[in-house]
Amino acid sequence: MKTIISPSILSADFANLEKEIKKIEPYTNWVHIDVMDGHFVPNISIGVPVVKSLRKITNMFLDIHLMIENPIKYIDAFSDAGADLITFHYEASKENTIKTIEKIKENNKKVGLSIKPKTDPSEIKDFINLVDLILIMTVEPGFGGQKFMDDCAKKITEIKNYSNNDNLIIQVDGGINDKTAKICTDLGANCLVAGNYIYNSANIEKAIKSLI
Repeated sequence: MKTIISPSILSADFANLEKEIKKIEPYTNWVHIDVMDGHFVPNISIGVPVVKSLRKITNMFLDIHLMIENPIKYIDAFSDAGADLITFHYEASKENTIKTIEKIKENNKKVGLSIKPKTDPSEIKDFINLVDLILIMTVEPGFGGQKFMDDCAKKITEIKNYSNNDNLIIQVDGGINDKTAKICTDLGANCLVAGNYIYNSANIEKAIKSLI
């Protein structure tokens, strides 16, 4: 599987989101949208109205990352807004993981499950073959621009060992640049999220291609 690059608009200029989306459109099909509630993570970002607006101006694959408490409550709203894939955090839904997965599938969306740096992959082994994507966080979620945690990359191999799905997307998010991207892809990751590295680059095309 060719490596998917999903640029995070958390590092984009929020006053010009349409323009920022157009900057990446020629070089990748995905865009990563971080949704934060100020409770599950110590930051607040964007919500349903922004996703709805983005859906109107692009045909890109909307990769929605819910960093929020009780995500099952918001699946319908993000689905209706135009999400293509909805990733939620295991840590925010331990009691409702299966129900949340089913809810996303009922909306005919791709399902992603994410784990924070301190969560061991063994905790989610029973869910790995029920989803389309596993997102491994290599920074503490909440803010862009953090340093890549090398130890977290080892989880890629563990996830692969638990999976019997050749099409599973293993996504890595946090501190991704040309050097850390290679660490992740060498271990078996096939989808990378990068924000600062792409949007702060003088040459976005070159930055995206350097991750593949």
